[in-house]
Amino acid sequence: MPSPQRFAVAQQIQQRQPVATAPVQSLEELWCSDVFTLAKMKAAMPKEIFKSVQRTIKDGSKLDVSVANVVAQAMKEWATARGALYYSHVFYPLTNSTAEKHDGFISPQGDGSAITEFTGKLLVQGEPDGSSFPNGGIRSTFEARGYTAWDITSPAYLMETPNGVTLCIPTVFVSWTGEALDKKTPLLRSNAAVNAEAQRLLGLLGETDIAQVNSSCGAEQEYFLIDNAYLPLRPDLLLAGRTLFGKSSAKGQQFDDHYFGAIPERVQVFMQDVERQLYKLGIPAKTRHNEVAPSQFEIAPYFEAANVATDHQQLTMTVLRNTAKKHGMVCLLHEKPFAGINGSGKHVNWSIGNATQGNLLDPGNTPHENLQFLLFCGAVIRGVHLYGPLLRAVIATASNDHRLGANEAPPAIISVYLGSQLEDVFNQIREGRLSSSSIGGMMDFGVATLPEFPKDAGDRNRTSPFAFTGNRFEFRAVGSGQSVAGPLVSLNTILADSLAWVSDQLEAKLSSGTSVEEASLVVLKEVMEKHGNVVFGGDGYSDAWHRMAVEERGLENLRTTADALPVLQRASTRELFEHTGVLTPVELESRFEVYAEQYILAIEVEAKLAVQIARSQIYPAAMRYLGELAGSLQLQTAMGLQVSPETQNAVASLSQTLMEVSGSLQTAIDQPPHGTEAHMRHCAETLLPLMSDLRTAVDGLEALVDDNLWPLPSYQEMLFLR
Repeated sequence: MPSPQRFAVAQQIQQRQPVATAPVQSLEELWCSDVFTLAKMKAAMPKEIFKSVQRTIKDGSKLDVSVANVVAQAMKEWATARGALYYSHVFYPLTNSTAEKHDGFISPQGDGSAITEFTGKLLVQGEPDGSSFPNGGIRSTFEARGYTAWDITSPAYLMETPNGVTLCIPTVFVSWTGEALDKKTPLLRSNAAVNAEAQRLLGLLGETDIAQVNSSCGAEQEYFLIDNAYLPLRPDLLLAGRTLFGKSSAKGQQFDDHYFGAIPERVQVFMQDVERQLYKLGIPAKTRHNEVAPSQFEIAPYFEAANVATDHQQLTMTVLRNTAKKHGMVCLLHEKPFAGINGSGKHVNWSIGNATQGNLLDPGNTPHENLQFLLFCGAVIRGVHLYGPLLRAVIATASNDHRLGANEAPPAIISVYLGSQLEDVFNQIREGRLSSSSIGGMMDFGVATLPEFPKDAGDRNRTSPFAFTGNRFEFRAVGSGQSVAGPLVSLNTILADSLAWVSDQLEAKLSSGTSVEEASLVVLKEVMEKHGNVVFGGDGYSDAWHRMAVEERGLENLRTTADALPVLQRASTRELFEHTGVLTPVELESRFEVYAEQYILAIEVEAKLAVQIARSQIYPAAMRYLGELAGSLQLQTAMGLQVSPETQNAVASLSQTLMEVSGSLQTAIDQPPHGTEAHMRHCAETLLPLMSDLRTAVDGLEALVDDNLWPLPSYQEMLFLR
């Protein structure tokens, strides 16, 4: 029987009822009701002002700052009519989180009254502290000035709480000296870079009417839900976001009965509440379902322009966390909150396109005839081969390291999956011929009452970190708690670089009189000869692939964040970001320093927690149990019964191991080496193995100690009581 405290929690959970939410509303009533949309702008602003704003948003033309006063007035009137008293510049520092600075519309008057005021200057520019956020040495403590600046391409919105409404304005965040201190600024620059190079290539292919090219994103968010009554009893979940100790439940995910199973009522009510809020914010939530592990779920949106999708993804994480609290639950976005079952990712579906040529990564029914698609897809292949280690670096965190390569998520080796149809087409190109594309055929169930429909021309591969899925690439290795901005910045940048290379090659060949078709095939053949090694369609989990990838194909296997982050300091990485205009060398170096520090801090917090919990909760429980066992053995001996002290000896041995290992771990925490890379390596190669040894001892004790004495809620309780 669980301890009295855990038993009381279990009873409390069993009595919970789904929390009633707002009345049911139609999608039309909900959609964008809390967003200052183009339609609302058009209704509130003079025609010429609105057209100027629209040109900037849709065509990427330069923002006319003179319109800011009119926009600010219209925005303020809309927000205050809904009850807003404050506005906030919302920005995204290098922490994977969202930052806000709230200011009131209030303007006191000399006669004792007050009015609301919001000028164009206040809309366009804000001034948070530029040195208190992680900046990798760009700003010293005494160099505090930083700016937020209005991003007109991402719409303003209202955030509601039970006590009021706040107008939220998406912004970039830069230092007084102009360096990007955020995630959004490089994303906007990378979009500009890929637009310029995509338009250049489309022009070489004969296109004349070319709209602005933009990347798009749809991020599938996985998460866990547990009852919030467990949180005060699990210091590791409270402070680290994952369980540092915990014996696996007898039942986990081995029956495959949770994936796509019936959604528990309490969870579905939560999901519906989340979706209602997201629709009001203009976030196109499209799919919800149970995930593989018990108490694991997923929400997936329809794709949007990458910049807006990134802002919306941050909002989605905020809404998930806040709404879970309302429903008596905790939303865990850590990549590996529970050992022994699947962790959570955030599959980033990425493509590029525009209003005139459409999706540039859509192969159509006959991809071998689609030269435009082949060149853009070939550019992606080249980019991933050249900069695969960079893609590994931008998804490198202490938490994501627990998930990658664990037969539940893609390996740390970055490869490209094309599917059988496209792999065949690109193999034809490598061989100097291009004649056909395979077709999927029809799906026939053998039952007359079931419909026939065309099959896709290729299968899906869930073991690939970067897989083509019909008209986009799915970057499956991104962690559930990460911002999608970093992966999108890198994808856009390596594509811009590769498109520039493709265009350079085409221009050289076209200048000698070669036809576009012939020149394109020559360029694509070179791509496959030099970079085809990155294409792999087999089992990414297999040991054979890991050996082949490294030994035969020359791909890198960067297993940990300590291995991956130094890629940001390579000359090739620095040159890539500098020549595309996405990040300066100073900005890139700052990111290495910030992300390295976050890795070190995350592991050190976990290590300190592990020592604390082991010594102050687990060891005392084990000693109490040993005392009970000793008394029981004495009684049995006095009664003349045969005594077997196996359990007592096992508990005593594991308890001794616990104290020895926790002592070694504390020493290692207290004596880190000097230097950032050495410190990261210390975390990866010393702290984490010691934490693993400590966990082995603690989990062994959990299997032996009387459940009535065990202080921590078990996996069985947290994952199956809801």
